[in-house]
Amino acid sequence: MRTPSRRSFGPVSLATFVALTAACGPRSPAAAPAGLDAARPGGGAPRVAADAGDPGPIPVTAADPQSGDADARVTIVAFGDFECRYCSRGAATMRELGRTYGPSQLRIVWKNDPLSFHARARPAAEAAMAAFQLRGNAGFWAIHDTLFGVGGADPDAADAALARAGVAKDDLARALSSGKPQSKVDDDLALVAKLGVTGTPAYFINGVAVHGAQPAPAFVEIIDRELAEANALVKGGMPPARVYAYRTAKNLAAVPAPTADAEDADEEDRTPRRVPVGSSPARGPASALVTLVEFSDFQCPFCARVEPTLRTLSAEYGDKLRVVWKNAPLPFHKRAEPAAELALAARAQKGDAGFWQVHGLLFEAPSLEDADLSAVAQRAGLDVAAAMRAVAKHEHLAAIEADSDLADDVAADGTPHFFVNGRRLVGAQPIERFRALIDAELVRAEALERSGTPRAAIYDELQKAAAAPAPPPKVAVPAPAKDDRAKGPATARVTIHEFGDFACAYTKRAAPTLDEVVKAFPGQVRVVWHDLPLPMHEDARPAAVAGLEAAKQKGAAGFWRLHDAIFALDGALDRSVLEAAGAKAALDPVRLRAALDGHGHDAALAADARAAEASGVHATPVFVIEGYLLEGAQPLSRFKKIVRRALAEGKPRPGR
Repeated sequence: MRTPSRRSFGPVSLATFVALTAACGPRSPAAAPAGLDAARPGGGAPRVAADAGDPGPIPVTAADPQSGDADARVTIVAFGDFECRYCSRGAATMRELGRTYGPSQLRIVWKNDPLSFHARARPAAEAAMAAFQLRGNAGFWAIHDTLFGVGGADPDAADAALARAGVAKDDLARALSSGKPQSKVDDDLALVAKLGVTGTPAYFINGVAVHGAQPAPAFVEIIDRELAEANALVKGGMPPARVYAYRTAKNLAAVPAPTADAEDADEEDRTPRRVPVGSSPARGPASALVTLVEFSDFQCPFCARVEPTLRTLSAEYGDKLRVVWKNAPLPFHKRAEPAAELALAARAQKGDAGFWQVHGLLFEAPSLEDADLSAVAQRAGLDVAAAMRAVAKHEHLAAIEADSDLADDVAADGTPHFFVNGRRLVGAQPIERFRALIDAELVRAEALERSGTPRAAIYDELQKAAAAPAPPPKVAVPAPAKDDRAKGPATARVTIHEFGDFACAYTKRAAPTLDEVVKAFPGQVRVVWHDLPLPMHEDARPAAVAGLEAAKQKGAAGFWRLHDAIFALDGALDRSVLEAAGAKAALDPVRLRAALDGHGHDAALAADARAAEASGVHATPVFVIEGYLLEGAQPLSRFKKIVRRALAEGKPRPGR
C-alpha cells in the first residue's frame, strides 16, 4: 500500500554502526569496491554540475546523492525513508530503470524524507549523508543498496554497509559531529513540506509526481514521454543542462492545486465503492447497520497490528457492526496463500467460528511454515490431516482468487485495506479514524431504517448508489494470422497478444507468468507474440530479427525455442549471444547470420510496429487479452482475472 506503514530493518540500523563496529578497530577509508558505481542505476560515476546545482522548483545540487549524468534528459528525484519497505521495493525498480536507460538519458537523485513514526529512519538518513560527505556517491549508494537489500546485499548486516562504502567508524562519527548531514536532512524535509509530499516513497520525474512503489511500466510511460520532450528541446537549441529545470517547472505548473482533502486521499476515500459481501466469513449479524469489509493478508505485519483495533470496535458497537474478511495475499508474501487456505479449511470444518479461531491463531503464530500451520490446526481442534491436505492441494484457491479479483476491482492494492459501508480506509489506522467513519455511516444507516428499510437490507440499499468498478480498458488488435508466432491451440477461446522486447527486463520477467496462465487454462489460451523493440534498447532489434528468422526456419515452435533460449540468458544480447541462442534452437547458423546482416525481416517488424501504434501501445510488455489491455509484468492473478472475464463473456476475438 502507499500509506506510511513501512518496513522495519530489525535492531540493526546505521545509527548503531559506530557501536557495533567497535570490535573491528579503526580503519582508514578504503577505495570504493571495484565496479560499485557501475552497478548503480545507469552505471558509471555521474557527471555532477560544477555550480551550486540545477535551478528550478525541485533543485538538484552537488549536495544530493545521484546516479547518472547532470545533463541527462530525464531526472527522477526520489524522496525516501530507509525504514520504509515500499522504498526498498522502489529502490529495486530505480536500479532496473537506471540500467535500462543508461546515465546519459536518466539521472536518479535521492532526497531524504524520514517519517516521524520511524524511530530509526532519521538516524539512518543522517549516517547515509555522512557517508556521502566522506565518500561521495559511491559511499552513499553502497549504504543505500545494503540497507534496502538491492543487488543481493544483506539489509541486516551492520558492518556490510560500511565495508561496501569504505567508511571507517571513526570517520563516520566525526562527519556526524560536524552537523552537516543533519542540516542536509533538514533541507530535504523543508522541500518535502514545500512540495506537499505526504508519504514515502515519492518520485518526481522531471516534475511529474508518482506516489508509492509503482511497477516499472508506470515510470517507463512517463520517462519515455519526457525523453521525447527533452530531445525536442535540445534539438531546438536548449542547452541540455537547462532541460531538467525547464521541464520540472512546466510539469509542476500543470498540476492543479490540492484540495482540502488531499492529505488524506490515500487513506480515506469519501466515495462509497461497491464491495459485495458474498459468502465471505463475517463476525457480526447480517442485519448490522454498518458493514466493514477488510482485505487482509495473514503474513502482513500491519494486518496483525490492526486486529486488536477491530476486536475493540466489534465489542464497542455490538450488533451494529459486521466485520467481513476478504483474502488478499500479496504476491511477495509466499506464505500468505497457504495460511488463507488453512483458515478457509477451518471454516469448511467448523463454520465461521472455526475460521475466526484459526484467524486469530495465525496472527499469533511465530511464522507460517507448514509445521506452524499444522500446529495451528491442532490447537483449533481441526482434522489436521484434512486441513493440511486442503493447504497442499489449494482446495480453496478459487475463493481466494475471487477475493483478490474483488480487491483489484476496488483498487485495494495493499493490506490492510478497509471499506466501511463502501467507504475506503487504508492501513493500520488509529482507532479514532475507524470510529469517526463508523459513526458517520451509522447516521446514514439509521436514516434508512427510519424511512422503512429493514435492517437486513440496509447494506444492499447503500450499495445500490455505490460506485461500480470500471472494466479493464479495451483496445483493438489485428486478428491472429496463420503465420503468427503463437503457442496454444488455434481453437483456444482466449487469445493473448503480447507486445514484447527481448532486451526488456520486464518482458523477460513476464515470460514465466504467461506460461503459468497457459497451464491454468488448459487448451483455452493462445499467446501471440508481436515484436516491439524499443529505441533505447540497442540489442532489441537484432534479437527480434533472430526471432523472426527462427519462425521462418522452424515455424512457431522454433520461434518459442529461441524466445526461451534468449530469456534464459543474462547480460547483453550481442551478436555472439544471439548466435549461441540460435544454436540452442537448432537454427541454420548461415541463414541466421544472413538475416542479422540483412533486411529481410524489416516488413514483419514494421507490421508489428503498426499494430502497436494502432493499439496505442508504446512500451513493453503490454498484453491484449480478448481486447482487454494489461500493461507491464503483472502478477499471475491479474492475468487469470481477465482470462476468466473473457471466458465468461464468450465473445469472439477482436477482428473476427
